[in-house]
Amino acid sequence: MYLCFKILNKFILQINKRGFFLCGVRGLNMWSCSPWALLPPIYSAFTAVGLWVVYFVAVSDEKIAPLGSKHKRRNGSFYPPYISIAGNSPPASCIFSEVLNFAAFVGFIIGVLRYLQLKHRLDKQWLNVCSLVAFSLGCFGMTLVGNFQLFTEEMVHNFGTSLTFGLGTLFCWLQSYITLRVNLKNEGRNAAIIRFLLSASITICMILYSSLMAQGLHMQAAQGQWALVMFFLAFIGTFGFEFRHNRFEIMCTDHTPLSEASRYEPDQL
Repeated sequence: MYLCFKILNKFILQINKRGFFLCGVRGLNMWSCSPWALLPPIYSAFTAVGLWVVYFVAVSDEKIAPLGSKHKRRNGSFYPPYISIAGNSPPASCIFSEVLNFAAFVGFIIGVLRYLQLKHRLDKQWLNVCSLVAFSLGCFGMTLVGNFQLFTEEMVHNFGTSLTFGLGTLFCWLQSYITLRVNLKNEGRNAAIIRFLLSASITICMILYSSLMAQGLHMQAAQGQWALVMFFLAFIGTFGFEFRHNRFEIMCTDHTPLSEASRYEPDQL
């Protein structure tokens, strides 16, 4: 992980050397932004595109019914377009595993960067720690969902889904409250409004998804699941607003004993 983070950091620094990204708000007010602001929206966009690729591959192979249709497969069995079912059979399952492993790894990096950003700005550090732990476990749940297919390891897959959706929703509410409390650069209130709305949308979608699935309305439940995931990715993308104010670096120093270091110090008068 250290090596990947270091490579990513070098890439960001190269972008920063070639030019500054300018962000504007309220008319013509412009200032240079940290290139790290690109990481959350790019992450959200790539993950969303990857999941939709999985969906279209599964539909073209007639593994699932298209969203909004009542089509049945030729053998008579009906597979609603749940994300897990779309990524259950190859070749879609191969893409699905790659997408979720990538999403879990980069998402964990975003969670750590967010924790470091708030480390010295939040008076109640337990909120920051709980947020990081919840998101880290949610990312671990994504790896379970991606690597243990629903029809082969249902228990492990469903456990990963519970971690991802349950702790992911908790993370969204915690971050919405933290955003309002910290009010970074006096922009926290506006960002908090957006995040509270997204958190409420995620919660509503999760309740609808669970209740519709319990009633056997699988097509509507699958639509709610897709909306839930898209709202969650949109929430992660909003961290670009705060990341534009910070530069994240890794420093490596040699640890030299004091007695050995003093041997090479010049005499002082």
